[in-house]
Amino acid sequence: MKPLFAAAALALVLATSAHAASMNAPATLKVIDAQLDRDYPALEAVYKTIHAHPELAFQEVQTAKILATEMRALGFTVTEGVGKTGVVAVLKNGDGPKVLIRTEMDALPMEEKSGLPYASRATATWRDGQTFVAHSCGHDIHMAAWLGTARQLVAMKSKWKGTLVFVAQPAEEVIGGAKAMLADGLWDKIGGKPDYGFALHVGNGVAGEVYYKAGVISSTSDGLDITFNGRGGHGSMPSTTIDPVMMAARFTVDVQSVISREKDPSAFGVVTVGSIQAGSAGNIIPDNARVRGTVRTQDDAVREKILDGVKRTAKAVVDMAGAPPADVKLNPGGKMVVNDQALTDRTAAVFKAAFGARAVAQTKPGSASEDYSEFVIAGVPSLYFGIGGFDKAMVQKAEAEGKPLPSNHSPFFAPTPEPTIRTGVEAMTLAVLSVTGK
Repeated sequence: MKPLFAAAALALVLATSAHAASMNAPATLKVIDAQLDRDYPALEAVYKTIHAHPELAFQEVQTAKILATEMRALGFTVTEGVGKTGVVAVLKNGDGPKVLIRTEMDALPMEEKSGLPYASRATATWRDGQTFVAHSCGHDIHMAAWLGTARQLVAMKSKWKGTLVFVAQPAEEVIGGAKAMLADGLWDKIGGKPDYGFALHVGNGVAGEVYYKAGVISSTSDGLDITFNGRGGHGSMPSTTIDPVMMAARFTVDVQSVISREKDPSAFGVVTVGSIQAGSAGNIIPDNARVRGTVRTQDDAVREKILDGVKRTAKAVVDMAGAPPADVKLNPGGKMVVNDQALTDRTAAVFKAAFGARAVAQTKPGSASEDYSEFVIAGVPSLYFGIGGFDKAMVQKAEAEGKPLPSNHSPFFAPTPEPTIRTGVEAMTLAVLSVTGK
């Protein structure tokens, strides 16, 4: 049975590869663009509405309603509340592969400083306090491209066969939404696991460009949460205390030696401390200090080495201070996203035919993390690709001046809607057609 199965699988790969190679991508792109000329104003209006009214992880109630309403109007069968706030929209169009197209819905707990006329001034409850909320990661762009792709494929139903599964996922930023949807029976709700999956992400490259890479394309993330316990007292009498602020500071510096002296210099690995919380006044040494950060890796062996180094460094700091044991929590986050080689090759051929030099092969994985990996781990062969979001002149000016552009999660990150959304729709529609087209 194994040889027969292998032969059947090879035949399927060859057939779909042949389709991708024979697909007239430039002509298809013209059809997409003609439809986009009609659809784009409505897509940008939805984008600006979502941008101005962002919602945090598992709080995406209004965002989900907008997407569900739009998809129902297109004729999709829509299920809401999957994984708490997720939306699943299904459209069947004859026999063919089942294809997952995913977007994220959540925003970040931070203030937007872009100065845009539609900038967010929204606030929400976050960790027992109030915070500004902003779509500074670009998920609003993703949602607009997701809707635009759905519109395109409905308009082009005569050109493809199969089942489309459009998934609007909650809580990507806290690495919980994909797992929540899977745990809520996502595959059962859509009649089985998809045959292929696609997702995209906007970055600070040139708007109009599309980026792709087979294999590992992102990092594994682990949350770092350590509370150093000391003995508080008067700031003028430190000898009567065990200072947890000193321990937090020493740990923050010393843990970098794990990166510089224990890890192979050629292997990617990052330990970043992003939050130190301690004390209430300058003349009081507190009882404890909390350190929070992130660990990013792209290799399991490197990951284990760094996590072990984090624990050893924390213990060493405590021993040096003669302090009680620290409370060390290392919380697993998103795993590496690994793009399927065959699907990447097939889709890359279409991208290159359609976009020419604007289709750019990446040579290295990105350092950020993403929980789309949960769908890959669950067995969906996938391509997760990137699109640029900044005006070309702006990118060239920054390069000439040697200045970095605002990156995702910057308060100044503000992709140019046009042509960013248009490129996202073009690329995602072509990707889906490459595996479903007649």
